[in-house]
Amino acid sequence: MSNNQSPWSAFSGPNLGYVMEQYDLYLQSPEEVDSELVNLFKQYGAPTFASSSESNVQASNLAVSPNNFDKIIRAIQLADAIRSHGHLAANVYPLNDGPKNESKIDIKTYNLSEQDLIEIPVELLIANPPENVKNGLQAIEHLKSVYTNNIAFEFAHIVNSDERKWLQDRIEKGAIKGNLSADDKKQLLKRLTQIEGFEKFIHRTFVGAKRFSIEGLDTLVVLIDELIRQSDITNTKQVNIGMAHRGRLNVLTHVLNKPYEMMFAEFAHVPSDSFLPKDGSLELSEGWYGDVKYHKGASYHSKSGLTVKLAYNPSHLEVVSPIVTGQTRAAQETTNSSGHPVQDKNAAYAILIHGDAAFPGQGIVTEVLNYSRVRGFQTGGSIHIIANNMIGFTTEQYDSRSTNYSSDPAKGYEVPVIHVNADDPEAVLAVAKFAYDYRKQFGKDIVIDLLGYRRYGHNEMDEPLVTNPTMYHIIHKHPTVREIYGKQLVDEKLIQDTDVKSLDEDVFGGMQNAYDRVKELPQSTAHEIVIPEAVLNGMPELQTGVPESQLAKINEELLTWPKEFTAFKKLEKILKRREEPFKGKGKVDWGHAETLAFATILQEGNSIRLTGQDAQRGTFSHRHLVLHDEKTGAELTPIHSISDSKASFVVHNSPLTEAAILGYEFGYNLEDNNSLSIWEAQYGDFANMAQVMFDNFISSARSKWGLKSGLVMLLPHGSEGQGSEHSSARLERYLQLAAENNWTVANLSSAANYFHILRRQAKMLKEEAIRPLIIVSPKSLLRHPLVGADVAELTTGKFETVIEQPGLGKNTKKVEKIVFASGKLAIDLADKVKDGKGYDYLHIVRIEQIYPFPAEKIQAIIERYPNVKQLVWAQEETENMGSWNFALPYLLDLAKGKDISYVGRVHRSSPAEGDIDTYKIEQSRIIEEALKSN
Repeated sequence: MSNNQSPWSAFSGPNLGYVMEQYDLYLQSPEEVDSELVNLFKQYGAPTFASSSESNVQASNLAVSPNNFDKIIRAIQLADAIRSHGHLAANVYPLNDGPKNESKIDIKTYNLSEQDLIEIPVELLIANPPENVKNGLQAIEHLKSVYTNNIAFEFAHIVNSDERKWLQDRIEKGAIKGNLSADDKKQLLKRLTQIEGFEKFIHRTFVGAKRFSIEGLDTLVVLIDELIRQSDITNTKQVNIGMAHRGRLNVLTHVLNKPYEMMFAEFAHVPSDSFLPKDGSLELSEGWYGDVKYHKGASYHSKSGLTVKLAYNPSHLEVVSPIVTGQTRAAQETTNSSGHPVQDKNAAYAILIHGDAAFPGQGIVTEVLNYSRVRGFQTGGSIHIIANNMIGFTTEQYDSRSTNYSSDPAKGYEVPVIHVNADDPEAVLAVAKFAYDYRKQFGKDIVIDLLGYRRYGHNEMDEPLVTNPTMYHIIHKHPTVREIYGKQLVDEKLIQDTDVKSLDEDVFGGMQNAYDRVKELPQSTAHEIVIPEAVLNGMPELQTGVPESQLAKINEELLTWPKEFTAFKKLEKILKRREEPFKGKGKVDWGHAETLAFATILQEGNSIRLTGQDAQRGTFSHRHLVLHDEKTGAELTPIHSISDSKASFVVHNSPLTEAAILGYEFGYNLEDNNSLSIWEAQYGDFANMAQVMFDNFISSARSKWGLKSGLVMLLPHGSEGQGSEHSSARLERYLQLAAENNWTVANLSSAANYFHILRRQAKMLKEEAIRPLIIVSPKSLLRHPLVGADVAELTTGKFETVIEQPGLGKNTKKVEKIVFASGKLAIDLADKVKDGKGYDYLHIVRIEQIYPFPAEKIQAIIERYPNVKQLVWAQEETENMGSWNFALPYLLDLAKGKDISYVGRVHRSSPAEGDIDTYKIEQSRIIEEALKSN
């Protein structure tokens, strides 16, 4: 635009000089210049002096005196304040009980009059004003209308100026306003009637039954409906939803299309299977123990080809979010060729529904927001919805958070926030489309704060007037959103009062008919608990050896790098040593065995995804799956270059997050059962931070919800005198949760056994017998020669649940004592006995798999030694930790009168000594006591 069409001619003298100074500053540090001036500089370029005649013409066109610069700046500040603070005065609280502050957007605050604003050119306040906005006063009124109505916005915290401009332009052009046809409005009323009618029917029919009603946030379903409609427009293939129990039954019924009959049957305690749609559109799964109805999920396959999944989720509100984002990443990725997976962010996305108390209250929410743009975990943006009923159980917001809005934590991650009044269904529809468009445009998370209320107590048996009387006196007088919208359509002359009533009666009548069909079924008794045979039988013994020629070729390819790649010299020398085992020299150490296992798994068609803090290199510098060019920093993943690979491989260093990342990998594996998904803790005790994932999902998802997982978890473990916190992976916790063959818990002492257990896990991924695998992996043993494997150990054999100590137990009649040990202590004992000379009385059995406990194999070993008098369980962990208390009942069954004794550290509250000298003394005592003759 030429200067004689720009606003600069409105300024003269000192005012123009000030603008020019600001332009110079803009060129150097644009972030220090007022945002409105920045927009003017971007649009009109540098301010320049114009001739007197030109100035007069421009001033006349813009209807402003050249000396009103101060008023112009104050008007610009007012406009900017409306954009930044309009949400504080917006009509977003249905009960009209939220705080409102209009002082920051009042013209009096800026010492302006309406006449002052009339004289301000609209172009100075709105870059692209609507046609009906002709002057500054109309511009301010327009801004107030879009920023302080039933929808409010927060995006001033976003750093990217293009992103802020996109949001601002869309809002101020009115693009967010919905324009529904008469038929659309009638359909919307019908939908609201169905949503409310479902809750009313259950409330009246099943009095006192828990359902965690959606009422007060009915438009949550409307919002999800619109997101799904937008998904069809963009040919998205999958929508993954995570939510807590509030409104879950309504979402299952109306979004996932679970028939009314099935839902009512669950309330009536009669079998619901006969009502499952025969067309396969609805998929449900359930374990042998099952779960309450408001924790269940489902998958719905629409005729358009879109799949909508609602994740199964326990009561711990927010922990499902990382699982859903992990599922989403898996649904976006194609993994059937070598190299990195190919990601299509349009293929799937996540809708994460949060409670208003939980969003700021649960740290896992910010964990999920933090990785939302990290390369190994981003999904192109999740759409977060805060189902905001303004209360957490009985706790009101002043006891719930330190922030103004429950959504405020999102602002720290540059996530835009839209607040919307849940009693305005048309506004909710418009916000849904806007959020979808934002995700598509910028590939980022966005938060919709759906502000409503909760019509009843936390559950339907609670009386909320006991704890929250002020709020609930208002709620009891407040009409439902269906009533409000029905009245609106009557006022708009689209329908009549009788139509609203008739629609309500028709919907209710349809539900009564559905329930009548349910009542025809006989009352069921408690269902029989039947554990699948494949689960009871445990993991089969599979031959997992790989021909030496195949391993040798893989090894050569792993150590052949492009000529232009400059490896770190010291690391290159270390890795080149991996040639030696194939030349008859040295052993295959732990990291080497792992890499060879990964390569063979890829060749057999299973993709691999490994994540964890520092997982690319390995916490203990043992892995080095991703190399870095010493000169350029460029990354090289040698395993991508192996021949005959049929699947993708990726290893991602993760954020310093345990709970969310472990949940993410669990979700990834649920979605892609052909992927060997592995999460590695930096140290085993870091898994403490993810305990909720082990408790609520990984250990029990199969028995509760019928969900199969082959997730592998590596938890570094072992006492090395480095203090208490990084010694113990808290092995006892996983053994305490072990039951019904729900997972495998291993403490290995052999790199070959690690090779074989990984390959067994991969081979079983799609089988009914698959279950998660927990390995308390080594630290100091990673390069120990007694742990290393000969190549021949990888070419034949299988995973061994027990390993007998070489050199011991040859004279079966002389053995009087059998010591059972695992992991690092087993190697410490092996190091001490060497070739077994002088230990004829002793045998050592390494328990490689602790759960399921290999009782039959142990019994067979004991029976070989007729003169055994003593069975010893030796561990380096304290007596109240580790595996002793888990193993003791099994040993009592196997002993048949033989003495059973424990050797290890005594009962303690801390898992290890704090200094290395004390550690060495105690470790020596344990070794000596375990090996001594009776």
